[in-house]
Formats: sequence, structure tokens, C-alpha cells
Amino acid sequence: MPSPARSACLVKAATLRRVHDLPVRKKTITLADGRLLTYYGDVPATYYPDRRDLARPDASSQLRYDHLLGEWVIIASHRQERTFRPADDQCPLCPSTPRRLTEIPAPRYEVAVFENRFPALSGGPGDAGDPGPAGTALPLLAARPAAGRCEVICFSSDHETSFASLPPAHVAIVMAAWIDRSAALAQVPGIEQVYCFENRGKDIGATLSHPHGQIYAYPYVGPRTARMLHASGAYRRVRGRNLFDDLVQAERDNAERIVADGSHWTAFVPFAARWPYEVHLYPRHRVADLAALPAAAKAEFCELYPDLLRRFDRLFDSPAPYISGWHQAPVRQVLAGTSEFALHLELFTMRRASGKLKYLAGSESGMGAFANDVLPEEAARRLRDLA
Repeated sequence: MPSPARSACLVKAATLRRVHDLPVRKKTITLADGRLLTYYGDVPATYYPDRRDLARPDASSQLRYDHLLGEWVIIASHRQERTFRPADDQCPLCPSTPRRLTEIPAPRYEVAVFENRFPALSGGPGDAGDPGPAGTALPLLAARPAAGRCEVICFSSDHETSFASLPPAHVAIVMAAWIDRSAALAQVPGIEQVYCFENRGKDIGATLSHPHGQIYAYPYVGPRTARMLHASGAYRRVRGRNLFDDLVQAERDNAERIVADGSHWTAFVPFAARWPYEVHLYPRHRVADLAALPAAAKAEFCELYPDLLRRFDRLFDSPAPYISGWHQAPVRQVLAGTSEFALHLELFTMRRASGKLKYLAGSESGMGAFANDVLPEEAARRLRDLA
């Protein structure tokens, strides 16, 4: 829960400001239970208060350390009570009306970001941090409060749209919000990494059908990022080069798995893809996080990314369930200017054919040993053909 001083500071933020190099309006308000909400884009000219009678959220998450895997695990039992697949006319992310009050007090909006009412991580500052080599300094049963931040980003007030349908100008507002929130959360004491992502479709567990994503600010470096950093560090020590740069160049030189190649971005199915249809999107020139992207790269992304999503939707006889997420460098590395991590977006669907899902069964769930049912080169060919 934000402190009153911090809330006041954010609420007074200018309603017209340049979010990095994208001219986007923003306006922050406080919801009835003290959570913050920020409108981006065509912000309401009128102040619409949150008229709900809400108690302050009681989030009691905990971090527990798994010594065998060297990873923190979030225990968040209060999330059992979160909203689960409400009817369309009861959607909590649609704009409020005189007869039905939602999480968004305004009658319309372009993009809105607010603190999750049922967060996996909350409070701060945290002290999980880097546990060191295999966490040997931690007690065997190490547990800490799950400090951090979980936010919801609503991509549009239109319940029936999808990210793939957003025009480039609207995608630019979403990107401005991603950048603005990532930069703000990186300044929160104890935050180690910020992850912006979208879960789309009930087949992957999305509990709300409104077009939205989430932003997690972790008090530790995520396990997937930690593994990438370990691999890239070893590669640098042996070959004296950047692993991300060499992998992207190898895909570009081979070209068999390239799905789309713009002036500023390369989209490809990775050589060792885990998922039936999986695309990684890298900027041509490596940067560590979203804030470091040049204006031209942001502009091209706003056209290229929705095109990729539309190709995914044309794969099957119904819109594809997918997960899409921005992998950014750890906060401390960005602030120190020492990161060799490459910002990239990973997009994948667990649908392997019409009416068939790839379930994470014994090998994947039990051992973490993936087996892909679709040849990556064939996946890339299909996605190219669906342009």
C-alpha cells in the first residue's frame, strides 16, 4: 500500500507531460481503498471519484526460498478470492456507469493502469534480493514478506476488442504506459526486476476477458532472467562476445525461422522453441530495457507487434490463447549501466492445432524437460504465410 506522501506526490503529477519521447497525457487518481490508478492518452477532463465502499486490501503474501532450485516462490493464498470469469456485463475493467461501479471510475478511457486488488506481491521495500550462490547464507526454511508491486494495465475501454485490433496510435499509448510504469517501479526501494506481460484466453488461465495485461515488480531477479544472465556471462567469458547479439545474428543469417524483419526489429521462432508457436521479438540494436528504445523502434513496434498477434489468431479456427511478455534487464544493472542483457518480447501459444492444447504434463511440469510437437521451421513458415 502506498504511503500517503507517495500517493499525494503521484496524484499531483502533471496531467500533460511527455512520457519519455512519446507525447502522452497521464492523470493519476486514488481509488476508494487507497490504490492508485493512472489514465494514459485521452484522459478524463472531469474528475470522477471512486464511489465504491471498499476496505483496504489485505494482502498477506509470503516469499519462501527453494534451496534445491535456488528460486523464490510466492505464496499468495488470498488470491483464491479474486474475481473469476465474470459475465461480460459484470466486467470490473469496463468503465463505470451510474448503475454499476467498476475499478475504472471514468465513463471512458484509452489506457488505464492501477494497483491489483488481489496482488501476488505488495508492500515494500522488500529485502529478498539476490540470495547469493545457491542461497547458502539463508536459513533452510527461509521466508520473507512478498514485498513488491502488481499492477493491471487495461489496453482499452472496449470490452470486445483485443490488442491485435488496436491501431498503431493506440499501441503507442500502451507502450508509453509500459515505459512510464517500468521506470517508476524501478525507483521503488527493493525492486529488482519489472515484467510487463499479457495472458490472453481462458485456455491459459486468464480470469478476465477484457483486453488487459499486468505489470509485476519483483523483489528478486526472475528465475528465467537469472538463467539467461548466467548463460550470457559464461558465453562472454569463453568467447568474449555478447550471447544475445550472436543468437539474433545467427537467426538472421539462417533466415529459415525469421517471421518478420523490419528496419528496427527482428521476429523469429527460436531454434530450440519450447512451445508449438513461439516468436521472439528483438530490436536490431541491443538495449537493456523499454526506456532505452529509440523513437523509431517504438514506432515500428506499434505496427509490427499487432501484425504478429493477428497472425497468431489466423493459425486456428478461433483466436489463439497466448502469453506475451517483455523481458527487461534487472533494475540494478540498468541503473548502473552495466547490463549486457537484451530487451526482447516473447510471445507464445500453447495451442498446437485446432482444438488441441499442449499440456505441460509429466516431462515438462515434473522435470522442466520440454518436448515440442511442432517443428520450429514449420511454425515459422506458417506464420510467414499468414502475414
